[in-house]
Amino acid sequence: MAIAASFGLDRLVPGGTFGPGWVRYLGDALVVVGLGLMALALVEFLRGRTSFIPRRVPSAFLRSGIYRVTRNPIYLGDALVLAGVILHLDVPLALILVPIFAAFISHRFIRGEERGLIEAFGDEARDWMDRVGRWL
Repeated sequence: MAIAASFGLDRLVPGGTFGPGWVRYLGDALVVVGLGLMALALVEFLRGRTSFIPRRVPSAFLRSGIYRVTRNPIYLGDALVLAGVILHLDVPLALILVPIFAAFISHRFIRGEERGLIEAFGDEARDWMDRVGRWL
């Protein structure tokens, strides 16, 4: 939806651009990094034989691999892909959607998922959350 909103903002407020052509390549790099984070998370889900579907009760507690760096690599990857697409499309005004997306995801999904981890894994989950940042 946020990517579609980027297109909409470009149509509503045309003319604003980043300027330098290298910004497009930076956007492409962010998309690749974002997709890579999602792939690394998927590998950990497969290793742990647990569901990656939000709000399902986890059957394993993931804290290795990419989960040593970020508690939410898939959502972080989503945010990076969004930022990358916005840069690639050259729609500076749409960058406001990235923190809005992050706030929405935190409120709608992450907080509940964290509560579920604490319910399922107790102090082990709390300790991990104290050591590893929600985004980075």
